Amino acid sequence: MLQTNRGTDDGVAALMADIGRRARAAARPLAMAGTAQKDRALEAMADALITRAGTILEANAIDMANGEEAGLKPSFLDRLKLTEERIEGIAQSIRDIAALNDPIGEVIAEWNRPNGLHIERVRTPLGVIGVIYESRPNVTADAGALCLKAGNAVILRGGSDSANSSAAIHACLVEGLEAAGLPRDAIQLVPTTDRAAVGEMLKGLSGNLDVIVPRGGRSLVERVQTEARVPVFAHLEGIVHVYVDRSAKLDMAVEVTRNAKMRRVGICGAAETLLVDRAVADTHLVPILEALGRAGCEIRASKEVRALYPDAKPAAEADWTTEYLAPIISVKLVDGVGDAIEHIETHSSHHTEAIIAEDKAAVARFFAEIDSAILLHNASTQFADGGEFGMGAEIGIATGRMHARGPVGVEQLTSFKYRVRGTGQVRP
Repeated sequence: MLQTNRGTDDGVAALMADIGRRARAAARPLAMAGTAQKDRALEAMADALITRAGTILEANAIDMANGEEAGLKPSFLDRLKLTEERIEGIAQSIRDIAALNDPIGEVIAEWNRPNGLHIERVRTPLGVIGVIYESRPNVTADAGALCLKAGNAVILRGGSDSANSSAAIHACLVEGLEAAGLPRDAIQLVPTTDRAAVGEMLKGLSGNLDVIVPRGGRSLVERVQTEARVPVFAHLEGIVHVYVDRSAKLDMAVEVTRNAKMRRVGICGAAETLLVDRAVADTHLVPILEALGRAGCEIRASKEVRALYPDAKPAAEADWTTEYLAPIISVKLVDGVGDAIEHIETHSSHHTEAIIAEDKAAVARFFAEIDSAILLHNASTQFADGGEFGMGAEIGIATGRMHARGPVGVEQLTSFKYRVRGTGQVRP
């Protein structure tokens, strides 16, 4: 049962230590579980989500009412809200994960040595993963399912704003584990909203936590990256750019930019800055901004852009490094792809960037010179999502350069070991 009251620090520490021990105990049989058993659990989880949709929606209604009363931003409420359609989507994501190839035991590479040794590099689970998230009850299902598929135990710590929704979803995951004969401690939801629980996870739970994935706002991610004593897969924020090149088709530029910004403004793949090649300012700029304006987007722009589109508001220097997560976009003219690259590399959070262009040379340069986790050509930045990449779902987007980068799916939730086979060789 969820504990929303604050307990003593010693009590929370004891609770979290027990959760860590139980997760580690569950990790070994889970790592040894076969594909069929894991997939059976995932299918049972999906079935339970559909069967218990009414209960989940009732729990979500409580969270939504609490969020509105607390004055949560519209973007946070959008992430928090569940509908029958969204629950069906969550269940389908779990089924998609079940349909993925099992990464555990996959031979990534193999080779023979001159002395006759045969060496294989083989995928293995990471072990125990901690996921800390806010306002995203769907993460409960996505993270639980992805970690299970990759043979990892997981400890989920959702935010207080999604506590009831996450608990209802977690009950479905446990039902699936038990239906397949897997340990229920393989997927644990921290049963308290006390912030001290996060601190205990950041300490590593006495060596029982192998990696942490934060999903939430800047303050949460900064805390995790600063205080964590275990590796972290994360991105701090999504300052996402769309660049419209002089070779871009106008209709495509209008539609892709509108979708990149306005499909869902509260996700990390939503465009926050639009850069337009000065060479097509007279033909492309106004139609794009008019489409954004009709969709309800506020335009904050440079003086040069405002001269062509007077409805725009002045952009401050801070706008070029702001993740709005709202129907707001900053707009600037640039001198071709080189100037666009310079702006992006100066201001980007290295999450996702898009170029709209027909010039192959411009696209090749954009892809080669920009160091962001995801780069798109002639496609909306809203495709920056593990599900859209065919990963079934994602546990998050990582912008670091070590181990995992971009959408973190089942393969990214694995490590590897070497298997060396000989015929009696000894080293001279």
